[in-house]
Amino acid sequence: MALMQALQGPDGVIAPGVYDALTALLAEQAGFSAAYISGASVSYTLLGRPDLGFVSLSQLAEAVERMRQRVTIDLIVDADTGFGNALNVIHTTRMLERAGASAIQLEDQKMPKRCGHLGGKQLVTAAEMVGKVKAATDARTSEDTLIIARTDGIAVEGLNAALDRAMAYKEAGADILFVEAPQSAEDMTLIVNTFDGTIPLLANMVDGGDPAVHNASALHKAGYSLVITAGSLTRAMAFAADQLLHQLRKAGTTAACSEKMFSFAGLNQRIGLPEMLARSVSYASDAVEIQDQENK
Repeated sequence: MALMQALQGPDGVIAPGVYDALTALLAEQAGFSAAYISGASVSYTLLGRPDLGFVSLSQLAEAVERMRQRVTIDLIVDADTGFGNALNVIHTTRMLERAGASAIQLEDQKMPKRCGHLGGKQLVTAAEMVGKVKAATDARTSEDTLIIARTDGIAVEGLNAALDRAMAYKEAGADILFVEAPQSAEDMTLIVNTFDGTIPLLANMVDGGDPAVHNASALHKAGYSLVITAGSLTRAMAFAADQLLHQLRKAGTTAACSEKMFSFAGLNQRIGLPEMLARSVSYASDAVEIQDQENK
């Protein structure tokens, strides 16, 4: 129950959005205890497509598994709508849990879903989403695997209706609630007051989205146990790549960008090349002879 214990602690949890093993590793090395596998970021980087429901369950599970093989931090997985009805959610939950998810997030949009900060979203009924939440909690093999219920109700039905939906999802067994895209600090306060510490709440900080970006510490103090920055890392890395490529196309060299990137040796250091090479020596057929020569 490490993730739930951290959520119930005084400092809460901040989870940067990641999309592959490298970004998950960088998050772990930066000292984060959890990372958020953003469905949007996986779509951007894996497919070069917007967050409109193009990523399949198998593609998402493979991404989670690759990250879990590389890092030990908690992985919070955006599973969109669960890839279908309640029966599909059972399959989704089991597949992502086996892949290494620490928490699985489900949302109450209709397919094809949209990014939570885009217009034109449509919702399933609250009753259908309640069934999905129950299916997920029934399907998990460990209670340590947390189920996050997200509602996009604010943009479609208004804040009060969204709160009613969130309350129903809580009663259905969700471990964490995510009321997406509040329009103001006052809305965020109302969300916190409605649940009054009875369940961990998630806040999504989106640069240029709703609401404006807040400081994670302030959000924890205000009553949000989990703060995610779902897309910030992806936008930063895409911006840096765009600059480098334009510089290369213009000047024929990346020299002007050298101070904005890892050196070849520096990146290999981060991903553990020296340790792997050192370990490989111990498995070599002449390992003993090599070690004897080094000791002379």
